[in-house]
Amino acid sequence: MNADIQKLTESIGSVIVGKEQVIRCVISGLLCSGHILIEDVPGVGKTQLAAALSRSIGGSFNRIQLTPDVMPSDITGYSLVNQKTFDLEYRAGAAMCNFLLADEINRASPKVQSALLEVMEEHQISIDGATHKLPQPFMVLATQNPVETYGTYHLPEAQMDRFFMRVSMGYPSEDEELLILTRTERSNPLNNIQEAVLRPEDILQLQKQVEDVFVSEAIRRYILQIVAATRQHDALTLGASPRGSIALYKAAKANAFLDGRDYALPDDVKTMAESVLSHRLILSPKGKAQQGDTRTVIRDVLQTVPVPMEAAQ
Repeated sequence: MNADIQKLTESIGSVIVGKEQVIRCVISGLLCSGHILIEDVPGVGKTQLAAALSRSIGGSFNRIQLTPDVMPSDITGYSLVNQKTFDLEYRAGAAMCNFLLADEINRASPKVQSALLEVMEEHQISIDGATHKLPQPFMVLATQNPVETYGTYHLPEAQMDRFFMRVSMGYPSEDEELLILTRTERSNPLNNIQEAVLRPEDILQLQKQVEDVFVSEAIRRYILQIVAATRQHDALTLGASPRGSIALYKAAKANAFLDGRDYALPDDVKTMAESVLSHRLILSPKGKAQQGDTRTVIRDVLQTVPVPMEAAQ
């Protein structure tokens, strides 16, 4: 593993107990300039994960608790007339940072979700004819509680498709929770990160290195066959889009880079497929009855699509 990635992983791990694969996915999303949807019940460390990532890199971090009364300007900012010069001055919103935690995104109104979607896609904010570039790197980590749906707004498929990955923290094991109790006894575990181990400039350099990871044509076709299989699966009414295949392609590169390789293998695709594709699919009534979850469909697809043998050797 790259030395910088090792330091970043260990720094986040000083706050988040276990969850190595979740941490790996979040770092992969960062290396691919993607955004992460963290879908899980309250209290399992979603906010801590986002804060630990930002502290470890030293970038600016903003958190916004999304509720129905939040306005789009709270995300994007707004223009205000200077009473002395009578010029319009931009007042930054929550999105003007390196890491934005959008807590309970499904409680925000559709207008706010649309404003956030534009920020995620364009990495810039346009207000009153002026364009304001966001700091780089820029990443949105949005949380969503899948259990309590009263007073929430369903995220449309077009917005779900904008998220690079969807991850779930899950409950800790007994030994992990015992360590959590010990860590939280006297202070917030975030205090374990005394200083950043990387700078935002380092992340930009790592992103360029990930882009240089080699992916053979056989593996590219393997990715496309997996995506095509989701479009033809009888348990689904909506398969993965070309944006999904692009995301899986990039994620495979990032996974190879995290393993210290400059070339991708079919296992890199398999490792990332569930987190990258599952939130982009919609189950059919038959699929809901038989499969129950889109993650199960992805596992089924991975078992049926043949692995390119030349690439696997």
